[in-house]
Amino acid sequence: MGLNATTGTVLGFLLSGPRTAWDIDQRIGGSVGHFWNVTRSQVYRELPQLAADGLVRVQSGGGKGERRTYAITAQGRMAFRRWLAEGPPAETRRIPILLITFFGAELEPGRLAEILDRTRAEVTAELDGYEGLGALLADRPFERATLEFGIRYAELVRDWIDEVARPLVERGTEN
Repeated sequence: MGLNATTGTVLGFLLSGPRTAWDIDQRIGGSVGHFWNVTRSQVYRELPQLAADGLVRVQSGGGKGERRTYAITAQGRMAFRRWLAEGPPAETRRIPILLITFFGAELEPGRLAEILDRTRAEVTAELDGYEGLGALLADRPFERATLEFGIRYAELVRDWIDEVARPLVERGTEN
């Protein structure tokens, strides 16, 4: 059985112990969610299917209103490791600010500048958030490596706005 990236992500967060769907969603949001989009609804949808496939088991939560806790099975751990060893599929880049900039001449005067400023503020806030994580991940080199990528990517977007896109708009070639 081949796994997709969402399934692999959910299984990966069960490797360190049983979790509820809510716990998994929170951990995704605070870590890989910075570079890999997995929605809360995807997490909640995946877990029952993983249980039906024998890759996880429900440890508790059978009663009405009781939160279900899921644990990875040996079969799930093997499926996760196979998926991980396959390596990533061909990358599809989706960078919204580039798409908007590409068609920027179609925007009302000044609107692209507003969008660039908002995007710059967002990536600056990301960088501020990343600042304290480095020390927390000092003894976790693989997670630290992904943090470093996030830092460099946010810096790249910020610097591209400052050095390429914003000067282009300021020179008046926006419309």
